[in-house]
Amino acid sequence: MNEGFVATELGLRGIPNAAEDVMTARDISLAELTGARLHICHVSTAGSVRLIREAKQRGVKVTAETCPHYFTLTEDAVRGYNTMAKMNPPLRTAEDVAAVKQGLKEGTLDVIATDHAPHGLDEKSGEFDAAPFGIVGLETAVGLAFKLAQEGVLTIADAVRRMSLNPATILKLDKGTLSVGADADITIIDPDLDWTVDVSQFKSRSKNTPFNGWKLKGRAVQTIVGGK
Repeated sequence: MNEGFVATELGLRGIPNAAEDVMTARDISLAELTGARLHICHVSTAGSVRLIREAKQRGVKVTAETCPHYFTLTEDAVRGYNTMAKMNPPLRTAEDVAAVKQGLKEGTLDVIATDHAPHGLDEKSGEFDAAPFGIVGLETAVGLAFKLAQEGVLTIADAVRRMSLNPATILKLDKGTLSVGADADITIIDPDLDWTVDVSQFKSRSKNTPFNGWKLKGRAVQTIVGGK
């Protein structure tokens, strides 16, 4: 739970933005000192986006990633003690969401990842403090990322690049392209397909998502792995 008004209203312990910002600043400083490559996962705060932007401008070898829930939802999703919206880092404020979107738009944030964390409903159905962190992010990732294209934050090509070529490049994997001789690991996406998130239709056995019932546009319709 993000530390702030909603946490106070609900009587929940909060995790402040500073908890993320301080660790981001520390790791950037160490990377700058040593010349090491640094990749920062699950960026959720405006402060972290700013720190990464400034580090890149100084030439620090830093890349970073965020997840669809951090550019889609705010801490308000937790109201009603909704454990499906409990994640770590927690959902932040509208200002943080706007900063994450800007970070993606300008290239400060290189990758969109899912932070796919399956949990059983028996685990997620307990009291908020005892429920585990995380959501199943895989099956909603494309639709939520394509919302950025519909909002003018990214082009569809940019969204695809953030989810395929960029992570492959950062990890130095020969993936993420359709070049001759590349591995035939391909996702075919219909960018115009309208669909409604329905957890009963998930391929995952876990149903822990805050997006059930959302109407999205753009969906994977076929996957090819190793040419099959």
